[in-house]
Amino acid sequence: MAQKAEIRSALPVKVHAVLRNFWGIAIVFLFLMLIIRILELKLIFDNHTLNFGLQDVIIPSLFEDIGWYFYFIGLILVFHLLFSIISIPLAKWVSLILFVLAVILQIGLVSYFMKTLLPLGSDVFGYSWKDLEQTVRASVDLSFPVILGGVLGAILLGAILHLGIRFINLPLKAYLTISGITYLFIIAYTFFPIVDTSTASENESNVEINKTHFIGQATFNYLMFDDNYYFDFYLRPSGNDLLVKKDFTDDSYPFLHQARYPDVLSPFFDSLSRKPDIVFILVESLGRGYSGEGAYLGSFTPFLDSLAESSLVWENAISSTGRTFGLLPGVFGGLPFGQNGFLDFAPDYPNHESLLSVLKDNDYEVDFFIGSDKNFDNEGSFLEYQNTDQIVDMREYSSEFEKTPSTTGFSWGYPDKAMFQNGLQKLPPSDSLPQVRIFQTQTSHDPYIVPQPDVYKPKLRNHLSNVLGLSSDEVEDYLSYEDIYMTILYADDAIKEFIQEYKKRPEFENTIFIITGDHRLPEIPMASRLDRFWVPLIVYSPMLNRPESFKGVTSHFEITPSLLSFLQNQVGISLPEETIWQGQVMDTSQVFQSNIAMPLMRNKNQLLDYIHGEYFLSQDQLFLVTDGLNIDPISDTQNLNRMVGEFEEFKNKNNYVIQTKKLLPEN
Repeated sequence: MAQKAEIRSALPVKVHAVLRNFWGIAIVFLFLMLIIRILELKLIFDNHTLNFGLQDVIIPSLFEDIGWYFYFIGLILVFHLLFSIISIPLAKWVSLILFVLAVILQIGLVSYFMKTLLPLGSDVFGYSWKDLEQTVRASVDLSFPVILGGVLGAILLGAILHLGIRFINLPLKAYLTISGITYLFIIAYTFFPIVDTSTASENESNVEINKTHFIGQATFNYLMFDDNYYFDFYLRPSGNDLLVKKDFTDDSYPFLHQARYPDVLSPFFDSLSRKPDIVFILVESLGRGYSGEGAYLGSFTPFLDSLAESSLVWENAISSTGRTFGLLPGVFGGLPFGQNGFLDFAPDYPNHESLLSVLKDNDYEVDFFIGSDKNFDNEGSFLEYQNTDQIVDMREYSSEFEKTPSTTGFSWGYPDKAMFQNGLQKLPPSDSLPQVRIFQTQTSHDPYIVPQPDVYKPKLRNHLSNVLGLSSDEVEDYLSYEDIYMTILYADDAIKEFIQEYKKRPEFENTIFIITGDHRLPEIPMASRLDRFWVPLIVYSPMLNRPESFKGVTSHFEITPSLLSFLQNQVGISLPEETIWQGQVMDTSQVFQSNIAMPLMRNKNQLLDYIHGEYFLSQDQLFLVTDGLNIDPISDTQNLNRMVGEFEEFKNKNNYVIQTKKLLPEN
């Protein structure tokens, strides 16, 4: 009997030791994470200019954190108890490591958010390891001293968490009560979320959410749920309210159609006597919010603004994606997104046509120039598929050019001025064949390091004070994003020098320039969910018979069908009878209207937005679109259901292409 009593008396002691180890670490962890949240909010409002205040988000943010951390602590407690059956010290060290990693992860995610104002989610899975490595190295110094400091910091963090075991010693009943309350809290948190961020603005919602919670939930959904299924579907006539009526011809190829795309550009051009050269200038992170007449942040592209005065300008143009991965497939083909963007199919692309391949069939030569690695986002692979004649990337620069300076030891490549100069050097003095020439910039990209900062620092201040006419307080707000705005001014200067040099070339008089941005940069707070896609779109040519500005909503998807119809009408190029372009044609209405329908992919794996006419669907919330691409939430069940249905139909077709790769028949 005495032996049995001794065994029974040892059990509470062991349980107490197990729970003391866990809650000693967990309580310190909870306080550390709340301190990190307070620091996060302070740094966000110290470094960004937002249209809401700290008082608007601090309470929802703290409640969101408390809810998530009790949920997380409850999950770790399950593993702690299981490992304790094997060994109490083992359970303690496993839990300690997990909590240390959670703190490090939160610090890293907060640092990412501080730069981008976007929480990192499942889009991280859409990039290759090489692309991720380059992205991290561009922003983070990975030298040995920094890595050593990180390791020592992790050890110190573990020591701080371990102090809780020594200094926090509660009775067994208290530990059992806390554990029970935690699981009751988890049940309540699961079924009755503490904070509903769906009604907040996107920026406000992004600030409030817990960054570890966001990526954890996104990762779980990505790994556990496969959204790439499709149902049998039947092609139905639709889109009678759009600019182009498409006749879909084959259920096995859901994007294949016949259509007559009207020539909307010829009225603005003198008659062409021969095939024109076409030069694309694709500008990294060039958003309409800070470029062009009426830009709500003020325009930082004075040269492009002056060029627009003698050009065709679409004031309400949008990209197809919120990142660069959608630029080439969107501009040159209006191609579906696949799972992580069309370029993610590389190298085994579904059979398809593009503006480049069609023009190649019409005796055009195609050249592509960029200052960075052509293989990032698989751009090089896509261009090779189109039989591009010359692809010049960072590997083909002579010693006369210097790479963009770096603070981390890694550089994306060569700055925009060097890219344009190198490209001009590699163009032949003259060519008998018509040309497509593509120049893609990259300086206005994180980490936003501008060459010649001694030139652009005073230039930015002069622009803010004397060109935009801002007050001293407003100037200080703008200087929170000094590095970003300097790179935009630099990119504008680079384009100016390029156009000036191109005017000296004999083919200039027969050239059409198309200038657009790939997306709006996220680091400066966005005005709306549609703002990230709002980009300039300019068509400039000495062959224009008059400049004009249009308010009809147009996207990157409309560029290819509009150009091809124009060239067919003007110089008789041959076009395929059936096409897969998702776009319409560029809307030349001088009053605001929207006659396009298209999905929009924010980031890789984030197909959340859809626009049709003057309605915009974003995460199941309906908005009305007005001039300047302003959006206002509306309650309209009938149109909401219609938009949701159309969006699901597109995703169904998109998933079908992912599974079958049936986009365009081989013949």
